[in-house]
Amino acid sequence: MRYVFIAAEKALYAVTMICAVLEVSPSGYYAWGHRPAAPKATADAQLVVKIRAALVQGRGAYGSPRIHRELRARGVRVGKKRIERLMRENGIVARQKRRFVHTTNSRHEHPIAANVLERDFDPKAANEAWAGDVTHIATGEGWLYLAVLLDLFSRRVVGWATSAVNDRQLALDALGHAL
Repeated sequence: MRYVFIAAEKALYAVTMICAVLEVSPSGYYAWGHRPAAPKATADAQLVVKIRAALVQGRGAYGSPRIHRELRARGVRVGKKRIERLMRENGIVARQKRRFVHTTNSRHEHPIAANVLERDFDPKAANEAWAGDVTHIATGEGWLYLAVLLDLFSRRVVGWATSAVNDRQLALDALGHAL
């Protein structure tokens, strides 16, 4: 690890000075530069390539247990802990499944509005009947809720609103925009 640091910093400082600060010999540093890689390091590098291939085959969803099973099925004899270590050291992570978010609560004590349309979704003129819905959109900062009101005659959006929370105010804002 010290030799790697010396190699990274030798453009800014003299090798002899860095070696003196780190208490290593310059000859040891130069010998390290010409020494072949350790067999275990070479084997680890080859195994990382196989791990990445298994991850791609699993569409990025395989964690270390599945990658271990996949490599064993291919005839690669390797331990679980070694795969975990190599994935951690090389920043290899599986895609996380998104958690399902319930946005509707049908079990409530509030009164339910009357069905005035009676499933007649073909009004004869504009602004006779509107329909609305709320949906959620995943963003980098969390969920964004979108409320939309449609005119059933023209099938056009007459009002909409967005909010970080799905509450009564979101629907009222969409209605206010439509009015």
